[in-house]
Amino acid sequence: MTNPESTAPYRIPAGASIGHVHLKVSNIPRALDFYVGLLGFDLLLSDGKRVAFVSAGGYHHHIGLNTWESANGSPPAPGTTGLYHIAVLYPQRRDLAIAIKRLIEHGWAIDGAADHGVSEALYLRDPDDNGIELYWDRPRERWPRQPDGALTMYTRPLDLDDLLAEAG
Repeated sequence: MTNPESTAPYRIPAGASIGHVHLKVSNIPRALDFYVGLLGFDLLLSDGKRVAFVSAGGYHHHIGLNTWESANGSPPAPGTTGLYHIAVLYPQRRDLAIAIKRLIEHGWAIDGAADHGVSEALYLRDPDDNGIELYWDRPRERWPRQPDGALTMYTRPLDLDDLLAEAG
């Protein structure tokens, strides 16, 4: 299918969401140090070597980690296709601020930070070079819109000092 307009009209239901992501990693303990130890996800299940499942708030899993095809492997080379990043949505701005503060305190490299109008986001990489976005959405009534009501997103520098002030 090369032309999405050539098919019968169909819209995915508005309530649909991305339930979880499953990442190939090279080392389960190292991945768990990052996802559980640093980001604060709960470990739900792991065999300690080949697979682990982590979540927030008791969900069965938000992130699956496995070494089935990638034990001791290398990240994909730049210029190849694959996952750009996963995005972790925080419920409140303060929650994102606390996460950023923890990353800074632990000396974790941050690739970038942006204000997208609809959200504020921080970009980094996990130990296996998988892209991670940590973000929170502004309330919908504060999303930038054109006079006709169309959504307007942008990328501007994020005021990290203002955000970090929320962490206390």
